[in-house]
Amino acid sequence: MKVAVVDINGKETGRKVELSDAVFAIEPNEHSVYLDVKQYLANQRQGTHKAKERAEITGSTRKIKKQKGTGTARAGSIKSPVFRGGGRIFGPRPRNYGFKLNKNVKRLARKSALTLKANEKAITVIEDFNFDAPKTKDFINVLASLGLENKKSLFVLGDSNNNVYLSSRNLKRSEVVTSSELSTYKIVNANSVVLFESSVEGIESNLSK
Repeated sequence: MKVAVVDINGKETGRKVELSDAVFAIEPNEHSVYLDVKQYLANQRQGTHKAKERAEITGSTRKIKKQKGTGTARAGSIKSPVFRGGGRIFGPRPRNYGFKLNKNVKRLARKSALTLKANEKAITVIEDFNFDAPKTKDFINVLASLGLENKKSLFVLGDSNNNVYLSSRNLKRSEVVTSSELSTYKIVNANSVVLFESSVEGIESNLSK
């Protein structure tokens, strides 16, 4: 699959890049995409939630009323979950929400996500560029040239580029990653994926193993 390369102003340069069918034109496996996104979101959870159960509540241990003759249910402790201020029944405890996912499944998920974006014509290849200094206004101009100012966009660099990364950091709808940091969630979450020309080789190399 050939895609035209555009410049920083959104105009075609006259060159085209060949995107590998083994990465950008496979039969999408949506279940693998679901699993990879689920794992990514699960790993974002801190899992530090904690509620006190009755053994951890501070309170008197005396029997609060006699066993019989009150006409109400038996009660032996003020820390019982049935009373206000008592312990919580089966409350949340600290835990790790992460789960294992096979590397081949994760690789298939990323290729499926890229294929789906390619099918939607949501992948753009731009020639490599850099800024003289980190400046958000310069990055906004690039977004405007590509028609992405009001869309979620994901820019994929071939190598780390500090000026481009810092220029995008204040923009909520745009994210800049390197080809090695590319994840299924970030691909799916973006309306448009913009690949730096130098990133194509790295993506295909990582996903063709």
